[in-house]
Amino acid sequence: MAANDRAAAPGKSGGSAGSDRQMRASLSAVAPGTSLRDGLERVLRGNTGGLIVLGSDKTVETLCSGGFVLDVEFTATRLRELCKLDGGIVLSSDLSKILRAGVQLVPDPTIPTEETGTRHRTADRVSKQVGFPVVSVSQSMRLIALYVDGHRRVLEDSAAILSRANQALATLERYKLRLDEVAGTLSALEIEDLVTVRDVSAVAQRLEMVRRIATEITEYVVELGTDGRLLALQLDELIAGVEPERELVVRDYVPEPTAKRSRTVDQALHELNALPQAELLELSTVARALGYTGSPETLDSAVSPRGFRLLAKVPRLPGAIIDRLVEHFGGLQKLLAASVDDLQTVDGVGEARARSVREGLSRLAESSILERYV
Repeated sequence: MAANDRAAAPGKSGGSAGSDRQMRASLSAVAPGTSLRDGLERVLRGNTGGLIVLGSDKTVETLCSGGFVLDVEFTATRLRELCKLDGGIVLSSDLSKILRAGVQLVPDPTIPTEETGTRHRTADRVSKQVGFPVVSVSQSMRLIALYVDGHRRVLEDSAAILSRANQALATLERYKLRLDEVAGTLSALEIEDLVTVRDVSAVAQRLEMVRRIATEITEYVVELGTDGRLLALQLDELIAGVEPERELVVRDYVPEPTAKRSRTVDQALHELNALPQAELLELSTVARALGYTGSPETLDSAVSPRGFRLLAKVPRLPGAIIDRLVEHFGGLQKLLAASVDDLQTVDGVGEARARSVREGLSRLAESSILERYV
């Protein structure tokens, strides 16, 4: 197999996050353009069916009965020919070799499964018992199913996946346009010191929506393999800067800790990530995730940014200097009012950098106001 195919080889995992990572790695290993996918499609076209375990260890060996020990280099044609035999095939954990062929896989029959066909039941049980992905090629249904840690994914052809991916991409483009609008409005309100919790929640809401759609499209990119390269480029261009912007908004507006309420930046980001889709549509629940009460009165209450977000837009300004500036001045309005001499009192800010910050903030203020009112 090619080196990039081996690098994507799946392995064992534990827990929900581990299962997601293993499913992603497994989909990458069987994506269009890989030798393994080529071999599976040859099996499908040959109308013979197949059962392939994507990994091997002592547990897998205990489930194997009969067959042939091969230990030969993997090729798509060898996989096709060996699937003509009755029984399953075992690949090495890096998917570079075919270790056994024609084996009878005998998993624990007490492992629960909702599958009905013999081959699919075996694939599901083997996957659950050994922790490695298992691929089942159905001769009668003419489909390729991937079993990973109790989950089943039917592998579709690139055209069907691309159709759904393009629909999601169009949705992402619309959401990104709306995000740019509300983010621009927030910048202008920050300059005028007229920001409310509602304005902040609207931007955080749109950022989270864009991030979730982008995550869905990323799954399509993984499934498409080499066919998803153009989609990946379009996605990267659309979401460039979204994740840093999300963190900067939270850093700017997460409430100061009090005796009754305390919310760190990481906690707020986690709360936003955990919001169900229906609750994400409500600005009050987004406000609560950020650390506010979420009542109608709170949504209309005024808040002031610390300045992280606008300072990050100043060219060639390191993150450490941004942190020092915010810590020293305590808020965006004081930063906007600071002179070059005032800025130079901050450690690491010389005259040249102070002028750069002063001019950068002035240009941002002018452009934000013009975009809002012109």
